[in-house]
Amino acid sequence: MATEEELFASVDALLEEEPQLPPPVERARLREAAGITQARLALALKTSTQTVKNYENGRSEPKSPRLEAYQRLLNGWAAKYPAHGTPATTPAPVAAPQPEEPVAALTGPPAPEPESAAPVETPAVQAAPQRPARPAERPATSSRRPAAKKAAKPAADSGFPHGPLAVLDGDGSAYGVDGIVLDCPASTVPELVEWTLRESGLGASRLHRNGRDADPLIVLTEAAAVKLGLPERLEDRRGLRLAEDHPVVKQVIRAKWKLTKRGFGPWARVYRPAQGNQRQCVQLAILPWDALDERSWPGVTDLEPADIARVLGVYAQRVLTPRGSTAVSGLELMTALRPPTRAVQDRTTGQWSSGHNPGSLGTEPIDPAPPECVPEHPLVVHRGWKGGFLDEEAYQWVRDVNLLTGDEVSLPWALGLDLNTAFLASAARLVVGLSAPDHFHAPVFNPKIPGSWLVDLSHVELDPRLPSPFTPSGTRPTGPAWYQTHTVAYAQELGYNVQPLEAYLRRETGAYLDPWHDRLRTAYVDTMADLGVTRDLDDDAFLAAMERHKDADPALAAVLAAIKATVKGGVGKLRERPQGKDYQEGDAWPAMERPTWRPDIRAAVISKARVNMHRKLLNMARMTGLYPLAVLSDCVVYPSPSRSPIDILPYSTSGKPIPGTFRLGPTPGLAKFEGVQEMSWAVDLMEAGYNPARHIKGGDAVLEEGE
Repeated sequence: MATEEELFASVDALLEEEPQLPPPVERARLREAAGITQARLALALKTSTQTVKNYENGRSEPKSPRLEAYQRLLNGWAAKYPAHGTPATTPAPVAAPQPEEPVAALTGPPAPEPESAAPVETPAVQAAPQRPARPAERPATSSRRPAAKKAAKPAADSGFPHGPLAVLDGDGSAYGVDGIVLDCPASTVPELVEWTLRESGLGASRLHRNGRDADPLIVLTEAAAVKLGLPERLEDRRGLRLAEDHPVVKQVIRAKWKLTKRGFGPWARVYRPAQGNQRQCVQLAILPWDALDERSWPGVTDLEPADIARVLGVYAQRVLTPRGSTAVSGLELMTALRPPTRAVQDRTTGQWSSGHNPGSLGTEPIDPAPPECVPEHPLVVHRGWKGGFLDEEAYQWVRDVNLLTGDEVSLPWALGLDLNTAFLASAARLVVGLSAPDHFHAPVFNPKIPGSWLVDLSHVELDPRLPSPFTPSGTRPTGPAWYQTHTVAYAQELGYNVQPLEAYLRRETGAYLDPWHDRLRTAYVDTMADLGVTRDLDDDAFLAAMERHKDADPALAAVLAAIKATVKGGVGKLRERPQGKDYQEGDAWPAMERPTWRPDIRAAVISKARVNMHRKLLNMARMTGLYPLAVLSDCVVYPSPSRSPIDILPYSTSGKPIPGTFRLGPTPGLAKFEGVQEMSWAVDLMEAGYNPARHIKGGDAVLEEGE
């Protein structure tokens, strides 16, 4: 006969086992007795309605920690609603709670439904094939860190109840926005695609009424990638794709799915042709294959899956669901906000068809004007163009050390100022060409017409202590050259006569980048505000907030970095150069096939940004008598009597910043403190031929310059 000690040990062993749930039928009975919908229970458990349905029909089982929460809820309901009796009063169905509502709240009185609440039930989805119940594999206590508290909660999307994306880990947990965790039973890539489209509830609504909904994004951790049969590392570092005979690629093809031309790489698209308005496409991002570049997403790959989902979710809500690198996303955002087509009705027949969307770039690529090309472009190589090219690039200028004065050299500090997202600021209300260029001889200059002008600006004389506004090197032009409209207009603004010899101009124009600018500007300002850098701060408070903003929330700091990279990369993609060791000069390359391959628009953005910088430099000299030591793109270095920019910036007698020059602030186009070094350090770099603006934050200047 067993001893008391043995019996107690046996009972304790049972207590230590994972919680046991009642049969699926009983789970459904208890929920219905409590008057709770499957959708509301899904929100409380931070999972999907389909997953709750699976719990109640025996197709899957919850895992820890959701297992314990679900058991606690069922035990509470079982006490109130025993199988052979009902309570005196049955509670009425209640409205769906916010996702943050704890499970325990479901056992309380019904909450009133707000007038504007979205429907409780999610849209119907095609049922997945029957699968055996999945055992609870996660240990009773999880070592996973919960996602940090978000600064802003994305608005609910009734069409996609579980947000735009999920980060899939090796145990089948798919971490979405708002802390939601979905159970993904897929063990192959085709099964993952099917689950994503049919059960996950992932995706995002279109950004423009004539656009299309965003495809759901599944981000794979290393463990998830290995579980799905993908290699931990991508061997083809040049092509960045799996070989066509890889087992996973074969699985995808056998399941009658397709891959885009770029194949199965760090950002893979798996799709079938759309059926009517219903798209069948899933975007995959493979983290161990460097899908999230450290330069654009600093530190994100090292985060826990829930925190990665938070970072990408905030970016998706404020910018768009990532569709590749930040550069690709920046370009895709332009198209998402200015779709090339719209539905057009024939007034005679009443039939609808696809037509051009005014203000967009259309669906067909447009050849640039010869001076807007790059030297390897087929139009240049095969037609023998020898007329020169636009050189509208950002500043890389250092003042001649012989022009430094004794007063400047005697100042103790060299201080750097950096303009916030200068390219984004220059995109505001920027009129660009929308149609093909037309060639004109000896035209009269018109600053309102976007295009490329051949004009001699060598007669424009400016203070040599300032860079020339007409060349990226800051050197004075020596004869006729091609310039974008904004550059020529600035010469006219400075009071000089301009007489173009030739021009390539566009008749159809528009502010194509306006919605792109507005969305990214809002994303940038809102993220800065979440990090404690708001527009109502005075200059002292702004500088203090900037000192600590990256430490306030590293996840949101990564979002901010991604937004800035989206701006810069998106502009760069407008003139993407050929890539690959096999490219032959004169051959077309894939980027040229896009309607958004528009080097003229890139030139307009950069030209306006450089002109804006020079205007500030000139006004700064007029107001303060200070001249820059060096300029690198949107960073300028000045000699300074102190380590604070407040001591060199112009203010009115009332203490307010004077418009027209550098002003501190968190919005695009305003300035922030970049760094400070000793003046002797800057002079030494200038004498050695290096740019102090590149290294004003510190470090080994000579080593970095040589990399």
